[in-house]
Amino acid sequence: MTISDDRPAVHTSTHHDHMHAKRWLILAVIAIAQVMVILDATVVNIALPSAQKSLGFSDDQRQWLITGYALSFGSLLLIGGRIADLFGRKVTFLVGVAGFAIASAVGGAATGFDVLVAARIGQGVFAALLAPAALSLLTTTFTDPGERGKAFGIFGAISGAGGAIGLLLGGVLTEYLDWRWCMYVNLVFAAIGFFGGITLLGRASATERPKIDFVGVASATLGMFALVFGLGNAESKSWGDPGVWAFLLVGLVLLTGFVVWQTIVKHPLLPLRVLLHRNRGGSFLAIFVLCAGMFVIFLFLTYFMQVNLQFTPVTSGIGFLPMIGTLMVGATLATTVLLPRVGPRLLVSGGMVLAGAGIGLLALLKADSSYASGVLPALLVAGFGIGLTMASAMNVGIAGVDPQDSGVASAAINAVQQIGGSIGTALFSTIASSAVTAALGDGKAPLDAAVAGYSTAFTWSAILFAVGGVVCAFILRPGVPDELTTAGPAVHM
Repeated sequence: MTISDDRPAVHTSTHHDHMHAKRWLILAVIAIAQVMVILDATVVNIALPSAQKSLGFSDDQRQWLITGYALSFGSLLLIGGRIADLFGRKVTFLVGVAGFAIASAVGGAATGFDVLVAARIGQGVFAALLAPAALSLLTTTFTDPGERGKAFGIFGAISGAGGAIGLLLGGVLTEYLDWRWCMYVNLVFAAIGFFGGITLLGRASATERPKIDFVGVASATLGMFALVFGLGNAESKSWGDPGVWAFLLVGLVLLTGFVVWQTIVKHPLLPLRVLLHRNRGGSFLAIFVLCAGMFVIFLFLTYFMQVNLQFTPVTSGIGFLPMIGTLMVGATLATTVLLPRVGPRLLVSGGMVLAGAGIGLLALLKADSSYASGVLPALLVAGFGIGLTMASAMNVGIAGVDPQDSGVASAAINAVQQIGGSIGTALFSTIASSAVTAALGDGKAPLDAAVAGYSTAFTWSAILFAVGGVVCAFILRPGVPDELTTAGPAVHM
């Protein structure tokens, strides 16, 4: 197969047959690796109090165990995706899995705060290699539209449910073993992913290497770093603090410069043809809004369950299982049955509005609300809506991309998820904190004031979902895209 002179040519015929025959096993391996990356964003949250007691670090230092992972992961995603395109998806995937395992082992054995933070940063670095390679392997392995829909349904369900799975797993490991097992557990996932990848993934060779866009790498990496860093500071400082707005401003300037540079450079890091597509743009917006709004559920509902309902960490994790169930049903139904028939506009926009309605139900919680009547119905509705949106948007967001660009397109999706999650966490934490302060000023009891803060955050999250759903309905094209009904060329690396 011949590819234009600015992209690597690859040999695919033998590897196509090899990977196609084992495609469902490959999906299992990719899914396991994806679980490891997604759940690590939340599994450590539950372990933080125990880790803090064990290593003796301060409350101010604690946030860096979360922010360090998000910083390295989010800022390096684009270069990670391009590495996968240039040097091979299999090699990049295996290096990412192995590196993630090593960083996790170092974190589990950490004897001090500095080592633990360094390990979390290392996890983010290798996750930035692993995540884009995993998604691009998925899209180049499944070329039949029907099978590709099923595969993306599973992958989308895992991506949406990973945060809740992390809370459950973190609770179990912390309560029954030790906080260090929240790091060591990754060795199990990594072992399966690594040896499965070696056995199942075909190997291809590149006959030509395009030049790397170093200016693009620097501007994108530093811009993403500044943006995520500023958003991370917003959780502990005010939005008017120079440590917040200055970094946000620098990040926006660098990322704007990055976009301009990509229009004139010969070998762009992120070819704008990947983004300048109506359905793809709408899908990326949907994923951004979804990740910005959905983490409010994990963040505040965990506190509500443990403080108001007196749930243990394990019980709190179990409390999210109904949401995972409906999320997986929605994701599978969307990509296997609905998306090939009605197209993305109705599913993505309708799913977002439905998820917003579920989160809106959480805004009605009172300090004495029960799980069965107050929490459960909201989780069921929100989970189904998130499943419809996440799986459909991820499918459409990567469908129709040139195979040689699938790595960087996958990286862009992951970057949108990271930035959306960072913005949502910072924004809704600030909204909730302001609402709590106002409630205490009005004379409410601390428990009632805390719930008032959660309720305000849930309300604004629901509004964000509703507005996002309406906007996406105007952006996404009606009907079923051609790339969802016909299989394009497959390139396996």
